[in-house]
Amino acid sequence: MERPIIGIAANEVEDAGAKLYHLPISYTPAGYVKAVQEVGGLPFLLPIGTPADAKAYMQRIDKLILAGGQNVAPDLYGEKPLVAEAALASERDQFELALIYEALVQKKPIFAVCRGMQLANVALGGSLYQDVSQLSDLQIAHMQVPIAREIPTHHIRTEKASVLRNIYGEQAKVNSFHYQAVKKLAPDLKATAFSEDGIIEGVENRSSKFTFLGVQWHPDFAYEHLEQELAIFRYVVKDL
Repeated sequence: MERPIIGIAANEVEDAGAKLYHLPISYTPAGYVKAVQEVGGLPFLLPIGTPADAKAYMQRIDKLILAGGQNVAPDLYGEKPLVAEAALASERDQFELALIYEALVQKKPIFAVCRGMQLANVALGGSLYQDVSQLSDLQIAHMQVPIAREIPTHHIRTEKASVLRNIYGEQAKVNSFHYQAVKKLAPDLKATAFSEDGIIEGVENRSSKFTFLGVQWHPDFAYEHLEQELAIFRYVVKDL
C-alpha cells in the first residue's frame, strides 16, 4: 500500500541568522514532517509560490496541512489593522488561500493548525479576533511563552459526535501559542472544541462538500510528548 502524500504548506524567513549566513530560507517546523513520517505518511513541502501554482501542487498530494505562523491580514476579512506591529505575510496568505480553494475543487482533505485554521475560516467566509488579549472576558493566557512548547497549559471541551471528541475525549489539556482567534465562524464550518473562556479551539466541516479539521493549538510542538497529539496526526494521515 502506498504511503499517503501529505502536502505541508511552507513558510519563509528573509534572514535565517548567522549560523545560516543570513540566507533567506523556505522552511516548515520539523514537527509536522516528523509526525507525518512517524504515522506512515510521506511529507511533501509546498514552498510559497504564486496562486497559479496551487493547482499543480494539489494534484501531486493526497491531503493538505496548513501550518502555524504569521497573523492573517485583516483586510482579507474586511477589517482595518487594530494591532500596530502584527506580523503579516501577504504572499503566504495569497498562496495558501489558493491552496485552500484548489483543495476544495479537487476534494483534498485539509488539516489546519493555528494560523492555518484561522486562514481557512477567513477563506470560507468567516472573520477573526485580531488580538485575543484585548478581549475583556479571557480567563487564560492564549500565548503561553515562556512556558515550554510541549507543555499543555489550558483545557478544551470537545463537542459530541466530533472527530476531536474521538481523539481527545470530552476534555483534554493543550498548549497555546496564538494572538488571533476565530470570531465569526464560516457557514460551512462547525466549532467542535472550546477553551474554558469560550474561544473556538477546534473546527470541522459542517458541509459534506469538503473535509476539514482545524485546531488552534500546536500538535506539532508536542507529538513526541503527548499521545493525543501524535494521534491527531495518525488520524490525518490515515483517516481524514
